[in-house]
Amino acid sequence: MGRIISSVRVTNLFEQEAVINCDALVDTGAAYMVLPKAWKERIGKLNTVREIDCEIATQEIVKGEVCGPVEIKIEGFEPVYSEVLFLDMKPVDGIYEPLIGYIILEQSQVAVDMLGHRLVHVKKTDLK
Repeated sequence: MGRIISSVRVTNLFEQEAVINCDALVDTGAAYMVLPKAWKERIGKLNTVREIDCEIATQEIVKGEVCGPVEIKIEGFEPVYSEVLFLDMKPVDGIYEPLIGYIILEQSQVAVDMLGHRLVHVKKTDLK
């Protein structure tokens, strides 16, 4: 199975000049837009909405901080207004791997094309 990586821009809605641009792994098993806690100061002052327990791929439970409000723009799609989850991450070869979770994908009307290993636009939102 392939990995889908997309460019993302996260902007603090209270401080429009505070922006994080990064490449992120599309992870339909994750809920939130997940960023490393080491980057938290780069996005300026955000409200910490809540702290939550998160089960990561190793089945370990870690604490995360849900913060916002932010604008999240996946390259090629319309921006959405949401929250980000900051987690302590360990960089691999000095590089962090942010995640784009299913909440942000659905809000952005994005679907994963597994055969084409790409993101595609969903023309209508299912409310049924």
